[in-house]
Amino acid sequence: MNSSENKALRVNRRQFFDACGVGVGKIALASLLADASSASSNAAPSAPPAAMLPKAAHYPGKARAVIQLFMAGAPSQLELFDYKPELAKLEGKPLPPSVIGGQRYAFIRSDAAVLGPRFKFGKHGKSGMELSETLPFLSQIVDDIALVRSCKTDQFNHAPAQIFMNTGFSQPGRPSIGSWTTYGLGCESRELPAFVVMSTGSGVSGGAACWSSGFLPTLYSGTRFRNQGDPILNVTSPEGVDAALQRDTLDLVRGLNDRRLQLEGDPEIATRIANYEMAYRLQTSAPELMDLRAESPETLRLYGCDPAKASFARACLLARRMVERGVRFITIYHEGWDAHSNVTGNVQNNCKATDQASAALVQDLKQRGLLDSTLVVWGGEFGRTPMVESNPLLGRSLGRDHHPQAFSMWMAGGGIRGGISHGATDEMGFHVVEDEVHVHDLQATLLHTLGLDHERLTYRYAGRDFRLTDVHGKVVKALLT
Repeated sequence: MNSSENKALRVNRRQFFDACGVGVGKIALASLLADASSASSNAAPSAPPAAMLPKAAHYPGKARAVIQLFMAGAPSQLELFDYKPELAKLEGKPLPPSVIGGQRYAFIRSDAAVLGPRFKFGKHGKSGMELSETLPFLSQIVDDIALVRSCKTDQFNHAPAQIFMNTGFSQPGRPSIGSWTTYGLGCESRELPAFVVMSTGSGVSGGAACWSSGFLPTLYSGTRFRNQGDPILNVTSPEGVDAALQRDTLDLVRGLNDRRLQLEGDPEIATRIANYEMAYRLQTSAPELMDLRAESPETLRLYGCDPAKASFARACLLARRMVERGVRFITIYHEGWDAHSNVTGNVQNNCKATDQASAALVQDLKQRGLLDSTLVVWGGEFGRTPMVESNPLLGRSLGRDHHPQAFSMWMAGGGIRGGISHGATDEMGFHVVEDEVHVHDLQATLLHTLGLDHERLTYRYAGRDFRLTDVHGKVVKALLT
């Protein structure tokens, strides 16, 4: 799984035409006619490129697929997972300067007053896991999840933090974790992309950098699916273009691309060929994937899904269907958790949109025998401050600012121990005081469940070997079965 930089001799167009002379047009035309006449109009689409075929992991991994439920905007752990009664006692008073230290904030002063928890918490399941009343569905499956209350990141603004969570680096240009996964393991589906991305909110601050392949060949980039209708625009052939004409056209284009690939050895040309073929296969596989009429009424009720409407619930159900069809990595972004004002309403509204479907996904995978081989990860890019954000000039009150020092995430399936709470923060929820889990540790652990060693999964670029976790990260063994 180590790749060297392409050393093929590159030939530019000027050199090519100089060598061929004025007869190039006639040569090209003759070749095209020959290719077109020899291609069968009923030829089957070609096999996926070798780079995307299933590959052996470093060691046997429990997970074969990952579903990442990314809560973009950063959920408030203090209203969901990390109950701090001490904050209620201190509400309206500033935190001691010794607690805050030199931490900077995006929108509040370091002497801002404390804001207590907005919701009641209770203990659930055999494990007695403590959760907020805003998570009634998740509370029913706590014995299947591992709750990590000690997460920490290096970034405190949305775009760099989202990119950091996905790529291990705060600036665009590095491969995303889905790209690293498909680079390392390939894909088990011929009909669907290996790495699929969906969005159910108002957008993602980090943008396409969060699912980019970076300096890896673009073959490993995430494919963005829409949540309703055709998953990709124009995947349906226009009127008058039948399957035979479509196949003949693709064969002709492939012939041209193959010739250019032989001349230049550019891996991006191989990606172009693969994308054309995948688009052809999607014309059949995508409508079948997106058609939820085969799902039982009981399943739709479990997710709270209306098949006719785009929603987080529909995206989660589609993710389960993708796992069944061999998709390796699925990310669903639900943006809208940025609670600079009215953290109470923000949490209520987002939990209403996501809690039932998130829990249903775990339940559905489990009852179908897929949870043991599918890792589900739920969380955002950082946490929220114990202090209140109130700014009359911006129309903000009773909100919480960005907080990188401590936040919570949960994981289920794919070799993760269920029914455990890992790590702890201080009595004000400000600092991690037990079993810190850095973003690079999360990434190393996720790769480990797939059978990939984060220190060995490397790619040579610009004269050095790169990896997802850079020179950091350790597998959190306490989370593993």
